[in-house]
Amino acid sequence: MASYIVRRLGGAVIVLFGITVITFILAYAVPADPARLILGMKASQAQVVALRHQLGLDQPLIVQYWHYLINVLHGNLGKSYTLDLPVTTLIGQRVLLTAQLALAAWLFELAIGIPIGIISALKDRKLTDHIVNIVALIGISLPVFFVGLELMYWVAFKAGLFPVGGTGGLAYIILPGLTYGITGAAYYSRLLKSSMIDVLQQDYIRTAKAKGASASRVVFGHALRNAIIPVVTYGATDIAALFGGVVVIEDVFSYAGIGQMAVQAINTSDIPVIMGTVLFAAVFVVLFNILVDLLYGLIDPRISY
Repeated sequence: MASYIVRRLGGAVIVLFGITVITFILAYAVPADPARLILGMKASQAQVVALRHQLGLDQPLIVQYWHYLINVLHGNLGKSYTLDLPVTTLIGQRVLLTAQLALAAWLFELAIGIPIGIISALKDRKLTDHIVNIVALIGISLPVFFVGLELMYWVAFKAGLFPVGGTGGLAYIILPGLTYGITGAAYYSRLLKSSMIDVLQQDYIRTAKAKGASASRVVFGHALRNAIIPVVTYGATDIAALFGGVVVIEDVFSYAGIGQMAVQAINTSDIPVIMGTVLFAAVFVVLFNILVDLLYGLIDPRISY
């Protein structure tokens, strides 16, 4: 297993390097001038030129990338143009808030999607299954921001059950998390249904039934344990993506997480913050993918490295 982990980490380094290259090129391809945005339209051309020199924006792109890469290797993601604070400090201030929201969203997805997937598999091609498929299709089709706005209006504003938006305790996390739960649960339910239908047709399931195992024992002790592997794969990638990219929902609910910070950075062409948030999200996606590969062997002993 050690050699496997070393190979995966080596591949992760290559992936992250590629992400920095692509993100850097795209960030600097934007026609907006960060120096002009920082100083405002009333600043003189001499002031803009001086600030561009101070920020190193007048150097060739390859030189700027080289300096950025060296700083990243030393744990320095640069300093925000607009807030004049290190990007690592800004991410550190918001990482716990985004982690809480991402975890809540993921738990809502599992809590809604897994029971629906099990029921749909057990009731395959029956009325219950058709109803679930329709609901799942609606859930996949609805935009996240639309669900968020509807919940905000009916549940928060009309019913007054939760805060309309903002950042605070658990009450501020429920609605944003539920928004992702509603829209993301459909993927889990459809994935688990497909996997469980295949597993329920295997010989060892028929053997368990022939030995007199109870229905719950067959479903949860045998079928679900093997059918859950694709869900674990998607789940690990999903929570990593949520952790680094709950951009839309944080903006809708004015939730002060990393996603909202990334949106603000894009609006102001704050390139160090854009680069830092993208790289931060990429690291989590890569690491969670490696983690889920290691979990395979725990879930299914037949898998080896």
